[in-house]
Amino acid sequence: MNLDPAGFGRPSVNGAGRCAKLVAVAALPHILVVDDDGEIRDLLSRFLAKHGFKVTTTGDGRQMAAALDANPIDLVILDLMLPGEDGLSICRGIRQHSAIPIIMLTAMGDDADRIVGLEIGADDYVPKPFNPRELLARVKAVLRRSEGNDRTRGVRGGNAYRFEGWILDSMRRELVAPDGRLVNLTGGEFDLLIAFVEHPKRILTRDQILDLTRGRNATPFDRSVDILVSRLRQKIEPDSKEPKFIKTVRAAGYVFAAAVES
Repeated sequence: MNLDPAGFGRPSVNGAGRCAKLVAVAALPHILVVDDDGEIRDLLSRFLAKHGFKVTTTGDGRQMAAALDANPIDLVILDLMLPGEDGLSICRGIRQHSAIPIIMLTAMGDDADRIVGLEIGADDYVPKPFNPRELLARVKAVLRRSEGNDRTRGVRGGNAYRFEGWILDSMRRELVAPDGRLVNLTGGEFDLLIAFVEHPKRILTRDQILDLTRGRNATPFDRSVDILVSRLRQKIEPDSKEPKFIKTVRAAGYVFAAAVES
């Protein structure tokens, strides 16, 4: 066995060891950073790579599209203000064909942009200027939600929930409509629906919903719950003038009114 002279007793990387290292690198979660500020791209690239992520950076929507075509991306960090097509338009375009997690970078205190971003499908937002550690925590939280955390892969196992012809598979993280269509849900929408079907006919406050879907990573931005509920309603009951599944309880929260079988 060859030893690394810089570290007593440590095998050098060669042969099978080199192959194992390459496999490990390939398995790293791949983050795509889209921001026209070169300093921010460099900062995030170094910081995220240091914390175990593979990182690709681009400066606009055109470059982003090429990167998405060329690589399997696990999460997109998308700046709101970009040259050419802006971040909101890009986010809307991605959501038309993909549920890939998206974290928006927005101007400090601009609630209107954050609300619109959440409405069109962003999974989270981070205001600028931001602390890289906060962004890292949110990246990890969104990835956990998109891949299935302990609440969906341990206690829930492979449960399938049925309600009025719909089937929600917690293991595959899939929602199948009564007509057999596979309904595209973002990570946040999926976790919200899981919270509802696990607590049917029970009023859930916004704080309870935040705790069930995001845990410690929840933010005090209550409007995000309302936006997420609105997005989920559009997918499971788009033609209903009056919601029949997710009902609003004034001054209390929401209740999932359908009967659920597990």
